Amino acid sequence: MKNVIFISPNFPTNYWQFCRELKNNGMNVLGVGDAPYDELSGELRDSLSEYYRVGSLENYGEVYRAVAYFIFKHGRIDWLESNNEYWLERDAQLRTDFHITSGFQDSDIPRIKFKSGMKAFYQQAGIPTARYHLVDDEKGCLAFVKEVGWPVVVKPDNGVGASDTHKLSSPEELRKFLSGMDPHVTYIMEEFIHAEVNSYDAIIDSRGEPIFETGNVTPMSIMDIVNEGDNSIYYIVKDLPADTRKAGRATVKSFGVKSRFVHFEFFRLTQDQEGMGKKGDVVALEVNMRPCGGFSPDMMNYANSTNVYKIWADMIAFDHSTLESGEHFFCAYAGRRDGKPFAMGHVDVLVKYSKNLKMVDRIPDVLADAMGNQMYMATFKTKKELEAFYKDVLKLKKEKPAKA
Repeated sequence: MKNVIFISPNFPTNYWQFCRELKNNGMNVLGVGDAPYDELSGELRDSLSEYYRVGSLENYGEVYRAVAYFIFKHGRIDWLESNNEYWLERDAQLRTDFHITSGFQDSDIPRIKFKSGMKAFYQQAGIPTARYHLVDDEKGCLAFVKEVGWPVVVKPDNGVGASDTHKLSSPEELRKFLSGMDPHVTYIMEEFIHAEVNSYDAIIDSRGEPIFETGNVTPMSIMDIVNEGDNSIYYIVKDLPADTRKAGRATVKSFGVKSRFVHFEFFRLTQDQEGMGKKGDVVALEVNMRPCGGFSPDMMNYANSTNVYKIWADMIAFDHSTLESGEHFFCAYAGRRDGKPFAMGHVDVLVKYSKNLKMVDRIPDVLADAMGNQMYMATFKTKKELEAFYKDVLKLKKEKPAKA
């Protein structure tokens, strides 16, 4: 029986399903988290062989002792994982310190977490990347802007999601950013790419071959959703485009990915752009060596009539999938922002799309900046139906003209 440590199994709330499928595959599933045991869901408690509570997952010493305890009690640890972007570096440090060789080590972090470090590996795969400059001072930044033009995008070189990401369009905005930026953070400045985000999502076996593949499209910029408080929309594609598949597989090989769930982001150009390509071309954005966040794994399931939690657990237990995908659909996510005057009320959405809706829920505050406050997840057979759903759910009431 393999011993698997799952870090933070209670967050995100849907991740207990990874633990369930591991246990169903005969794994000894050992959880480490900071939530009291009694506050874990019944499903999660039933999916764990044992749980070790730490005061804080931020405290490496506490988490280290938890892993050491599990090794003392259960023997060698075969796998350690969180599937969470926030803990990727912590996971790698623990694997390195305890010689758990089934995942990324400390030495891998620069190429999988730092956006500047990713670019060389994308280029090895033959995929264009945006030109960049590590932020230093106003003179250095303006020299870079002179080369690529306004606007530019600035974000932490090692960051999570769209947090602390800024679109700068003038010297004044640059000076304002430089005066207020965190002096302890290294920022990367990139040329602005006119594009929508397309992803390659896959579960990769120990030989670096995909055993499951899909992808999503984000028509709106996550940066704008976060910074402007806009609604959040994206969808899982019904069928993965051939060029996204090709780029994704090339990126897997270039980064040497094995035995992982991955979420690679690409730009699909919405106009010709010098140095990048023609409208419709796929170019690099960034790699994420974990599943797409939030409810995306559930969306993948609905879009592909499958169970990615099971496929991931199969990869660990058997190094292949025991499942086949069924009928394919588009799976839409719409995250509405509280306080907006939507034309269609909540109940009206539930009634009109009762046959399509798969999940309706409130989004935890910690995720709401990027995902909205009220979410609706629905499947559709055609792109036309998908677009009509977004139009209905996100349309705002027309303001009545003021009386003279």
